[in-house]
Amino acid sequence: MKLSKIIVPVFAFVLIAGCTKDFADTNTNLNNPTSVTPDLLLSGILKSTLDRQVSEAWGIGNIVVQHHAKIQFVNEDRYGWNEQNGLWSNVYGNYRNLQNIFTAVDGNQANPYYGVALILKSWMFSLVTDAYGDVPYSEAGKAKTDGIYQPVYDKQEDIYTGILADLKKANEVLATANGTFSGDIIYGGGAASLVKWRKLANSLRLRYLMRLSKKKNVNTEMQAIIADPVSNPVFTGNGDNAELKYLSAAPNQWPLYGSRVGSFDEFRVSKTLTDRLSALGDPRLKVFGRPTQASVAAGTPVIQGVPNGLSDVDALAFNGGVQGVSRVGYTFACLVCNDAGQAPPAADAPRALLMTYAELQFILAEARQKGMISSGDAAVYYTNGINANFAYWQSVVPAAYNLNISMPAGYLTQADVEYAGTNEERLAKIALQKWIALYFNGLEAWFDWRRTGMPVIVPGPANLNNNKVPVRYIYPLSEQSLNGANREAAVQRQGVDDLNTRPWIAQ
Repeated sequence: MKLSKIIVPVFAFVLIAGCTKDFADTNTNLNNPTSVTPDLLLSGILKSTLDRQVSEAWGIGNIVVQHHAKIQFVNEDRYGWNEQNGLWSNVYGNYRNLQNIFTAVDGNQANPYYGVALILKSWMFSLVTDAYGDVPYSEAGKAKTDGIYQPVYDKQEDIYTGILADLKKANEVLATANGTFSGDIIYGGGAASLVKWRKLANSLRLRYLMRLSKKKNVNTEMQAIIADPVSNPVFTGNGDNAELKYLSAAPNQWPLYGSRVGSFDEFRVSKTLTDRLSALGDPRLKVFGRPTQASVAAGTPVIQGVPNGLSDVDALAFNGGVQGVSRVGYTFACLVCNDAGQAPPAADAPRALLMTYAELQFILAEARQKGMISSGDAAVYYTNGINANFAYWQSVVPAAYNLNISMPAGYLTQADVEYAGTNEERLAKIALQKWIALYFNGLEAWFDWRRTGMPVIVPGPANLNNNKVPVRYIYPLSEQSLNGANREAAVQRQGVDDLNTRPWIAQ
């Protein structure tokens, strides 16, 4: 018995010693780093959020503003929307990585990543609040740092105040920022890219001030930006566009490139788009859609859209069936979504858009027409926007597609385009050209239509929303169990959680 008492402790000691020797080294997975550098975080955030832009445009944005329509599984087109959680999950998921950038720079405002992270934070939260209304903001992402697992839903007004303040600060700190800056898959990184990020910050400020103008007088803030281009640089050409250029090789291809042809071909060009652009003799229609297969076979190629909001049966039968309605433009196609006799589309042609010079020019045209700013000429801004969008697509569409999308002679002087007429007619022309320029830019065309009501969107005959165009997403149903009290407070403040309750900024 005594022997066993002596042996057991010694044996235990040997086991403990053997297990604890080099314990940390043995149990550390060197392939699973505990921290990631800001450059890697930045590129991951940009790729993820801009991929989401493409997905939101494809699934809802292009449909609700009637750039596209559906011919099968048409619920999105009939406004039979359920919860749309992709944007919510993407913003809050990427915000955790954005906070890791802030942690890495440790409050150093001279570090370029600090200012760029402020811009991305502002843009990301604009997406989620514009889609849903009141959302978690001030307490978002604080589970790890502060133990806040059920963040309050901030008022949209307060979120916009924070967004605009962060963009202003980003512009200021980036003016004197220094140090290594890489991982920038939008502007290429390095010191030379920082002025482009400042231009993006100030151009976004003008976008959000215009959106806010329905609720507040923002004239002073807008004029202050435009009047001081040295302190507040903005986009000056297409070279400043904030966009992600996709690559030919996976995994950095256009997100739709790997789609199944059947799923992709549910989406077709909207008759609203084909009618409006055809009436203008606008060759950009050839970018957005392809001639129907039936018309090509008959030797008389024509781009024919399908009306939005038809029933499954009517949509599939329109104009004689799928051969009689146009597929989405070749530039945006999936790998195998090519028509007979055509080569596969160029994988690196399409882009994911955050904001463009053309959009900025239309914002300034509207602001000048309304007397919100005193600098510049509304007609010049308007014409700049049209020219910029034509030039943009000419630069994007591969020559191999053999599409002539040059602006026709007399395009700018035709009655429906020329900057003339009453105040309302001029604003309507700005809105129409901006609607065209916002093609495939996330949900931006929807947000802008919600503010202005222009150009007109008419719900389709088989719509499921009482002849109303939706104006928001409903909150994720999971929030009822995960953050029920704060969600309910937002609903009580904002209004019933459905597609037709206008967020504060659009009321």
